[in-house]
Amino acid sequence: MKTKPETSKDEFDADDLNLITLAQEYSDDDKARDLLEKLRWPNGAICPHCQNDGKAKPVSKLTPKAGSKSAVRKGVYFCGACRKQFTVTVKTVFEASHIPIGKWLMAMFLISASKKGMSAHQLHRMLKVTYKTAWFMAHRIRFAMGDDDNSAMLKGVVEVDETFVGGKGRLCSRYRRQTPVVALIERGGNMATRVVSNVTQKNLGQALHDCVSKDAIVNTDEHGAYRNPLKQWKAHHTVVHSKYEYRRKLADGSKAGINTCESFFSLLKRGVYGAWHCVSREHLQKYSDEFAFRWNNRHTTDGQRMVNFVPMIEGKRLTYRQAV
Repeated sequence: MKTKPETSKDEFDADDLNLITLAQEYSDDDKARDLLEKLRWPNGAICPHCQNDGKAKPVSKLTPKAGSKSAVRKGVYFCGACRKQFTVTVKTVFEASHIPIGKWLMAMFLISASKKGMSAHQLHRMLKVTYKTAWFMAHRIRFAMGDDDNSAMLKGVVEVDETFVGGKGRLCSRYRRQTPVVALIERGGNMATRVVSNVTQKNLGQALHDCVSKDAIVNTDEHGAYRNPLKQWKAHHTVVHSKYEYRRKLADGSKAGINTCESFFSLLKRGVYGAWHCVSREHLQKYSDEFAFRWNNRHTTDGQRMVNFVPMIEGKRLTYRQAV
């Protein structure tokens, strides 16, 4: 067996990426793998075990010797630094998956492009996989869409509000009871979500601490649980919904309000009621993260949104036992 030095990757135009292109040009597993490598490693393969990028020690793709009868698995690389082999799916949410990469790419595109969510049954019908497989694929993709420790803190003017997702009254069951979701949105920028057990000072304070810079100006409604935690922030402005106040002009000319949060909640609930119908408390954070990802990439094309998602698959793993 010999190794062939890895060459630089060709530049990829995300604007040309759509569902038809994926179906026609990347249904072949080898082409799909090459595309995922270009998206994950635009400047050449990087070892997921030691992060060697080939500058200190070579990173090479394994190929069989001429005339050799021993097979070499396609897409396998060898790291000269840690002496380990790897593929493009190692250390990602796709690791150890037997699903063809072409179907993973299509699932990523469909979920990234579906503004109000896509059910596992829809994926099951479109990708020709079992419902169980489609359900697990969707949850792994949503899990990867969640923010991590490197996510930037929200700053500037940040709107914070909470809503309840789930059933009401006698219709409530284990899967339909109401669960609070907190949305934290930088006005004109990115956002984050947190699913909490109940709306208390402690839970809201923790969500603010995790996501919002102390230099931010925070807008909320009149809920009393925000009052004490937000004493640590630069400023706190409220609107009083009970008096039908939804936007208020401040002395400096800026406007206080949480209408951006209300817009996000309307999208989230359309996904719950229209696509998924029933969402359990255990998985609600992943569903919320899916909508937050699309919100944070709302100014891009569908193809670019999928390209932006690919780096998020790294360093995350969700097994079926963990998902269920």
